[in-house]
Amino acid sequence: MSRLRSGHWLALATALIALDQVTKWVVLSHIQLGETIVVAPFWNWVLAFNTGAAFSFLSDAGGWQRWFFTGLAFAIAGWIVVMLRRHASDLHLSLALSLILAGALGNVIDRIRFGAVVDFIQWHVAGYYWPAFNVADSAIVGGAILLALTQLRPRPASGDHA
Repeated sequence: MSRLRSGHWLALATALIALDQVTKWVVLSHIQLGETIVVAPFWNWVLAFNTGAAFSFLSDAGGWQRWFFTGLAFAIAGWIVVMLRRHASDLHLSLALSLILAGALGNVIDRIRFGAVVDFIQWHVAGYYWPAFNVADSAIVGGAILLALTQLRPRPASGDHA
């Protein structure tokens, strides 16, 4: 495989941000707040606005959390861009970081535009409902899992991380 550059990873993150925003645009155009569309026995489309973080953490904090989470996401995004430049040829690490970057910025766009994150995927089983989420959230979770797995893999003795 040819040597990957940070620009490739940033392009992937940009494409995922676009996918996230398009899906949110479709949901905002077709689902009303409080409406539920059953997709499968375990899966609904809904429209929810989350002013907090994961699992609505700090959602009732009074508004300051919007800018706190926005600033935090920008700080993390800056760090990730630096890491992508340093480790662009590390496939697994860079993929994980690109997913996290896309998710963080996808949700920041919502916070800036709407004051809350647009969530619309709802999974449930036996009357228990997982909090609604979106494509950006999925990218963050997938990236975090891959990042954890990347840290568990054996490293070459020479220190070469490619």
